[in-house]
Amino acid sequence: SCDTSQLCNCSSMGLDFIPLGLTAKITVLNLAHNRIKRIRSQDLQLAVNLRTLLLQSNKISSIDEDSFQSLAKLELLDLSNNSLAHVSPVWFGHLFSLQHLHLQGNSYRDLGESSPFSSLRNLSSLHLGNPQFSVIRQGNFEGIELLHKLWIDGSNLSQYEQGSLKPIKTINHMIINIRSINVFSEIVRDLLHSVTWLEVRRIAFSIAAEMQVLRVMSLSFAKKISFRQTLLTDATVPELVSILEDMPKLVELELVDCRLLGTGQWKMQIQAKQSQTLRIFTIEKLSIEEFYLFTDLQAVEGLLSLFTRVTVRNTKVFLVPCRISQCLLSLEYLDLSANLLGDQSLEHSACQGGWPSLQTLNLSQNSLSDLKMTSRSLSHLGNLIVLDISQNNFGEIPDVCEWPKTLKYLNLSGTQIPKVTNCIPPTLEVLDVSANNLKEFGLQLPFLKELYLTKNQLKTLPGATPIPNLVALSVRRNKLNSFSKEEFESFKRMKLLDASDNNFICSCEFLSFIHHEAGIAEVLVGWPDKYVCDSPLAVRGEQVGAVHLSVMECHRSLMVSMICILVFLVILLLVAVGYKYHVVWYVRMTWAWLRAKRKPKRAPPKDVCYDAFVSYSENDSDWVENTMVRELEQACPPFRLCLHKRDFVPGKWIVDNIIDSIEKSRKTLFVLSEHFVQSEWCKYELDFSHFRLFDENNDAVILVLLEPIQSKAIPKRFCKLRKIMNTKTYLEWPAGEEQQEMFWFNLKIALRS
Repeated sequence: SCDTSQLCNCSSMGLDFIPLGLTAKITVLNLAHNRIKRIRSQDLQLAVNLRTLLLQSNKISSIDEDSFQSLAKLELLDLSNNSLAHVSPVWFGHLFSLQHLHLQGNSYRDLGESSPFSSLRNLSSLHLGNPQFSVIRQGNFEGIELLHKLWIDGSNLSQYEQGSLKPIKTINHMIINIRSINVFSEIVRDLLHSVTWLEVRRIAFSIAAEMQVLRVMSLSFAKKISFRQTLLTDATVPELVSILEDMPKLVELELVDCRLLGTGQWKMQIQAKQSQTLRIFTIEKLSIEEFYLFTDLQAVEGLLSLFTRVTVRNTKVFLVPCRISQCLLSLEYLDLSANLLGDQSLEHSACQGGWPSLQTLNLSQNSLSDLKMTSRSLSHLGNLIVLDISQNNFGEIPDVCEWPKTLKYLNLSGTQIPKVTNCIPPTLEVLDVSANNLKEFGLQLPFLKELYLTKNQLKTLPGATPIPNLVALSVRRNKLNSFSKEEFESFKRMKLLDASDNNFICSCEFLSFIHHEAGIAEVLVGWPDKYVCDSPLAVRGEQVGAVHLSVMECHRSLMVSMICILVFLVILLLVAVGYKYHVVWYVRMTWAWLRAKRKPKRAPPKDVCYDAFVSYSENDSDWVENTMVRELEQACPPFRLCLHKRDFVPGKWIVDNIIDSIEKSRKTLFVLSEHFVQSEWCKYELDFSHFRLFDENNDAVILVLLEPIQSKAIPKRFCKLRKIMNTKTYLEWPAGEEQQEMFWFNLKIALRS
């Protein structure tokens, strides 16, 4: 399970213990999602160079005290989501290099009486806690002075001893999952000067009286506060805002996946002193059940004038009141993506005097449908530089639009526009019209530097003359199949051309021209999944200069022609060899043999019309035809014999005649002689009959020995005949006439049996 970099992935393999054979070469060991219950002393003893050990999502309940003693180089240890009932400081005593420790999702209720982490001087991130975690004591974090990230799952934390977190002088990002406001306020009291970014999850601010214990937050030096999955009400929002605006260094406030019970009818006017530091406000996925009844937020107008970045994403915003827009005097960045803004509501939201300093506006994934009205609504924004109105359903594009004269970046991707017109502002430096239905692009944009035309229907490159300053062009996933020399020469100033995922025909001449003659610094022409040529360029984004094509890739037509000619010659040779050595005949024989083998051993009585089929050599035909046939067919009653000379159907393949004659005869009579065992046809007659006739308990075969034959003289291919002659009685043609009468008598008895 180890690759060349000594990363061993043994996750989800159903392991009940740490596998044997771990060596000093291993640097990363992934044993997550198994059934390991115990870590023993010897399990990791030889893995002295291990940097990462992943043991999450097992059933570990026991760890020997010296299990990690040899892991002095370990930097990441993940023991999360196991069954550890306690945390021992002995485990981590020799992990001098450990930077990341994950202990969350176990079953311990506390961290013990002392600090389990006192020896971890290089610890950077610590994850701990679980639904049963209820107590944090003084001394639990002794030895830790600086953490980049501290994550505590304290959803049922009920007891916090004051001063427990004070030993940690600096925490860049603290995440705490907590329900008790009282415990949370005690934790905040210990973190007033140490935490830079405080993220609180799953807390409920539902009662105004409870908010008083959070007044201590106003003394915090945190620069960023995030609330995730937090419950707010109309009664608690004013109290919380009053606390946050008193925080002396708060720059950013974030609400993610929160829930607000109310409609903005706040019971008290927010008139506290205005925060002088808060500049960034983010709301994502805020659930307001009665959002359509929400007020115009007049109560918070006084807090908005200093905001420079505001994000309200995926919150069902359908209108920004004009007075609110006019209060956002310092706003430079506004993200209202994934909301419900329409053409009329945007016109009201971006009213005259609103967003006077705005430079970047994101209105993607809204309900805008009239591009002309959208441009007119925003035309008065004198500082607007970047506008993203992608993934709106405009459908049509007018011939002329009115845009802010300062606009330099416009994103119209995924807006269903069928063409581009002079509605596109000529002031642009970056234009993205990807994922539309464009079949051509012929606009004159003298200042444009970057053009993104990905996922359209283009068959030719846009003209370069109307875009003289273009330095980057993306035409991925279009229908381009080649570039002309004139097209490339017109784009010589470009630094990047991404034409991957098209229908280019690969050739050495084409690649050489792109790389050497066009003069573009970086050209990406990775072939799509249905690319015509198989080459290293099949990897999207391969630079042309790094590609070395084989002879097969450079001369595909010639190579295909040569392969076809070679295949034709091989087929011709096989036909000639088959004709010379009668291969077709042998194939037919094999097929006939298989058909005969699958037929029933005996034919129905109604189909039997001969007493015996006679198999003999042509050299013995005089005795068979003049002596045996006359004696048997003139007997009383006469026997009816099947002879190949007389009874085979003319025009029918001889093999089929043999098979049919054997099936239509009650007996098969073999006239054996030296000539018989040398005859190929006699062998075939034996082959087609032995699997149905030469059964040791079957009397359907009669052997007549015309002349003495030694069993050793019988060729090996007559193996069945050799066996029958050694185990069964046969009739031997006598030389004396007085004995011949007995021979005929016995033969007739055998034929009638």
